[in-house]
Parts: sequence; C-alpha cells; structure tokens
Amino acid sequence: FVVFATAVIITALIFIFVVGPRHGQTNILVYITICSVIGALSVSCVKGLGITIKEAIAGKPVLRNPLAWLLLLSLIACVSTQINYLNKALDIFNTSLVTPIYYVFFTTSVLSCSAILFKEWEHMGTDDIIGTLSGFITIIVGIFLLHAFKDVSISLATLAVSIRKDERNGPVLNGMAAHNHSNYELLHNDVTEDFDDRDVSRRNGTMTVS
Repeated sequence: FVVFATAVIITALIFIFVVGPRHGQTNILVYITICSVIGALSVSCVKGLGITIKEAIAGKPVLRNPLAWLLLLSLIACVSTQINYLNKALDIFNTSLVTPIYYVFFTTSVLSCSAILFKEWEHMGTDDIIGTLSGFITIIVGIFLLHAFKDVSISLATLAVSIRKDERNGPVLNGMAAHNHSNYELLHNDVTEDFDDRDVSRRNGTMTVS
C-alpha cells in the first residue's frame, strides 16, 4: 500500500505541475485523473478515520496516536484537491462528459486501493467477484445511458400516446393501409364538397341533386 500511495502522489504531482498547465484546458482526462487518483487516498483516509472514531467511542486512547491526525490532515488535503480540480473540469468541459468519465476513473481507483489496503478480494469467492464486477459494469452502463439520453424528452404519457397511435393505425401490409387512408380522405372530401354544393343550391332557392 505504501508503494501504491507513493505512486498515486507522484502521479498526481506530475499531472498538477507538468501536464495540467499544458493540456488541462484541452484534454478532459487531465483534471479527472487528478481527482480520481487523489480520491482513492481520500476514501482510504475516511475508512481509517471511521475506525479511529469507533475505537475512540470504545474508550481506547487513539487520539494520542499521530496516525489519526495524519489521516485527518490527509483527508482535508485530498478533498480540497479533488474539489478544486473537479470544479475546473466542470467549468471547461460539458457535465455530461465529465460525470461518467470521473465516475469510472474514481471507482476504479478506489476499488484498486481498497483491494491493496484491506485485501478484500482475497476472502471473496469466484461468484462474489463475478457479481461485483458485473454490478460495476452495470452501473457504468447505466450512468452512460442516463447522461447520453438526458436531453431526450420521453415520459410515460408520450409513450402511451405513441402506442395508441400505432394501435389505431394498425399494421401496414404492402402499403394497403396508407392507400386505404388516402382513399378515405378523397371520399371524405368529395362528400363534403357535395354537401356544400347542396347548401349553396338551397340558399339560391333551387334544389339540384346529382
């Protein structure tokens, strides 16, 4: 975990001081990568602080341990960095692109960090691993679909109206339905014109039947 944390810090510093000023305004992955790798450490700090608070409630002198204060300071630094660069990414790029990419990167880094630090995957069976990965992929696809089609106006009311229209029109067989519909419109127009002619004849005092 120390090697992983060191690699994360070095990567974040390189992206912040070298890659960010050059390509941060044009490449969406720069600021998202910074937020994601730092987020792995922030989640680990949150878990560590949770354990510290639990032991403090149990009466153990954990506040005397400098690790608790190191975790608190690390959490403040990580969260501040994440908020800063996430806001930069949202100001420059579209939210519908930033949100799904950031979710995938952040979740992947957190899973990797948790697997290294807490060794959760060593006690999981094959079916549990497959279920976890399947759930992760399902959430990724769902997030992508939500943001890809968020501008499409679809509701239950419009869906019901479209279904009723399809049922009313009926199946179209070799263009017969469209042809019958056009014949109905022509016949309706002829009958309407006939009745109009009769009304005009009555008004003129004559009765003509054709």
